[in-house]
Amino acid sequence: MSMAVDLELKKAFTELQQKMLETTQKVKLADIQIETLKRAKQRADLTTFEIKNLAEDTKTYESLGRIFIQTPIPTVLEHLNSRSVTCTEQIKTLENNKVLLEKSMKESENNLREMVQQRKEKQEK
Repeated sequence: MSMAVDLELKKAFTELQQKMLETTQKVKLADIQIETLKRAKQRADLTTFEIKNLAEDTKTYESLGRIFIQTPIPTVLEHLNSRSVTCTEQIKTLENNKVLLEKSMKESENNLREMVQQRKEKQEK
């Protein structure tokens, strides 16, 4: 009987360890993506600030692959604003996913602790 219990605990520990590794990797990946998006948003915001200071008749260009296309300032500002909004939305989504992953990991840890505690109580009786 104790061998079966030990095997169950060992299997549960192995599964938890694997799940924690996967979750940790996903959290790290989310952190990296969040930082990248924050930098992209900051770049768009700084560019918007600088372009707003330009005169209306200033020629502006946007890159399209390897070429640059002359674009009016309002269009450039519109594109930068949409890029900033998109980055903000993606950051919020990633942060929510990160919170869910961390909650899932904590729940798994608690479940394992409960299982270990129940096994100890059964052995004491």
